[in-house]
Amino acid sequence: MSIDTALAGLQSFLGNRLSRSKGDLAAHGTSETHFAPAPPDAVAWPETAEEVARIVEICAQEGCPVVGWGTGTSLEAQSLAVRGGVVVDFARMNKVLQVNAEDMNVVVQPGLTREALNRELRATGLFFPVDPGADASLGGMASTRASGTTTVRYGTMRDGVMALQVVLGDGRLIRTGSRARKSSTGYDLTALIVGSEGTLGLITELTLRLHGVPEAVSSAVCAFADMEGAVNAVIETIQSGVEMARIEFVDAATARAFNLHAGADMPEKPHLLVEFHGSPTAVAEQAALFG
Repeated sequence: MSIDTALAGLQSFLGNRLSRSKGDLAAHGTSETHFAPAPPDAVAWPETAEEVARIVEICAQEGCPVVGWGTGTSLEAQSLAVRGGVVVDFARMNKVLQVNAEDMNVVVQPGLTREALNRELRATGLFFPVDPGADASLGGMASTRASGTTTVRYGTMRDGVMALQVVLGDGRLIRTGSRARKSSTGYDLTALIVGSEGTLGLITELTLRLHGVPEAVSSAVCAFADMEGAVNAVIETIQSGVEMARIEFVDAATARAFNLHAGADMPEKPHLLVEFHGSPTAVAEQAALFG
């Protein structure tokens, strides 16, 4: 059992899509975290789910660690190869496979980013709302159960993923969930995989729930005298049933950073950044109620 034996097996069918160059290893050994770099022994670029299954099977036989890689934008270091091994980069598996506009869902490969998906959906009047702040890959977002500023209305990746295709640790390829909006059949394996950070398997396909693009969008920035007032406003807003699309808290230090970086003129106080989605009438009503 050895990493070299595993890499020789992978090289036989991946060819130049398996790299051990210093540049590729370094690029996949760091992320947007504060943790020390941890480069892998090799980087693989599969193009099909079957290739991913074969990669995992060969590595499992040789005891070689496998780490999934989307865009490397996570902040928790899940994509670092702390024990070496092979990083599986899904950049080449980045296609929209099926748009089911009438059912408001879409089937995608894991390397597709959320911004690229929403560009593909522009003609349908639909969009995928989970926004973690970076143009992350959808497979990585599911693996980390990403959330974002729109969570208050649209939920996290846990709410947006309907079904998955996954390669398990021994190379088996399975499907979890379906396009059905409700089901009481068996274990909810989809919910188990979402957020498992690659420890249970590598995601090779996702079915995602879509939402209609709002007719109107309204946003506001509200300053508060103290932090307690801002927090209480959030609590009362949610308890009152106001349908916020976004409601984010910014403290005085962050407001100061905004001013220094972007030349903004925000008072150096706690703020709420809010956004409303819906029809023009609904958005006006929600804004008035929030005010």
